[in-house]
Amino acid sequence: MSRTPFEPTVERLPREIPVFPLSGVLLLPRGRLPLNIFEPRYLAMVEDALAGDRMIGMIQPTDPASRAKAPALYETGCAGRITSFSETDDGRFLITLTGVCRFSVLRELPAADGGYRRVVPAWERFAADLEADETNAPGAPGALDRERLTAGLKCYFKAQGIQANWDHIQCTPDERLVTSLAMVCPFEACEKQALLEAPDLAERAKLLIALIEMAILDGREGDRTLHRH
Repeated sequence: MSRTPFEPTVERLPREIPVFPLSGVLLLPRGRLPLNIFEPRYLAMVEDALAGDRMIGMIQPTDPASRAKAPALYETGCAGRITSFSETDDGRFLITLTGVCRFSVLRELPAADGGYRRVVPAWERFAADLEADETNAPGAPGALDRERLTAGLKCYFKAQGIQANWDHIQCTPDERLVTSLAMVCPFEACEKQALLEAPDLAERAKLLIALIEMAILDGREGDRTLHRH
C-alpha cells in the first residue's frame, strides 16, 4: 500500500503531543474517530493542533470513575491526525482523528497555556503501525477467523440491538474490520486498552473474538439468573 503525502514516517513524528484523556474511547492506527469538542481546554488543544502538525494523542485514564482534573493515565495511547474539521454556531469543533501510530508515554510535560495536557511520546516500539497489514484482504490466511467472528457478531449484535450490513462486513478488509469493531463495540475501558495494546492485527483479532464470545456468555448467564428469580 502506497503512503500518502500526509502520512509521517517515524522520524517525522512529533517529540511532544497534546493528549485527550477519554475513558472507553479507542483510537487505532488507520481508524477514524469523530469527536465533538466543547470544553475550553480541548478547544484550545484543537486550535493549537490545527496550527501545527494536527496531531492529538488519545489515551485513557487508568480509573474510569475518576473525577480528577488530571487523572492518572495508561502508559500507552494512540496518536491521530485531524483529517476533517468544522465549527458549529454554538462554539464547538467537530473533528475526525485518523489513527497514525501508538505511543508509550515517556513523561508528562507541564500543561499547555490552554490548560490541556501534553506528553513526550516514544514511538519506536510501534513503528510497524505506520504500515497497513498486508494480509488485509477478506479470506487472506492468517490474521482473522472470519467464520468464528461472524458467528459471534450475530449473537452479540442481536443482544446489543445493533443492526449490521452483513454483506458489507464480509467484504471489508481484515484490518479495517477488526479496527472498526474494536473501536465501536461497547467494551469496558480495560478491554479497550487491551485491544489497543495487542501487539499486532492477528493478536487483536483473537482478543476481539474472545471479548465478543465472553460478552455473549455473560449475557446468557445473566438471563439464566433472571429466570431463576
